[in-house]
Amino acid sequence: MGLYSLWPRLFPRFTPVQEQGLAASPLVPPSSFTAPPLDTAHLSGPSGPPSAHPVSLNQATLEELDTLPGIGPALARRIIEGRPYSSVDDLLRVRGIGEHTLERLRPLVTP
Repeated sequence: MGLYSLWPRLFPRFTPVQEQGLAASPLVPPSSFTAPPLDTAHLSGPSGPPSAHPVSLNQATLEELDTLPGIGPALARRIIEGRPYSSVDDLLRVRGIGEHTLERLRPLVTP
């Protein structure tokens, strides 16, 4: 008895299901379909969308720094420990922040 002779016994054949009530009407025209509103709260992360006001590197709390993209609690602590900052470029002296992260943060922070 080979492997192929077991195949029909392991996996039953697929039988299409007839849907009730849809046979009389063709497809619903796309113009009558309205999509539900998108829930985008989960797209901006746990702390919500970024603020319209820049975050001050010298005055922000750990929680405020944690809202920035790519900044977690550990990096936020290192930013606080590195204060004061005279320019946004001073973030490069913080371990864990490189050129790419700095360019992402530049429009969102002030010294």
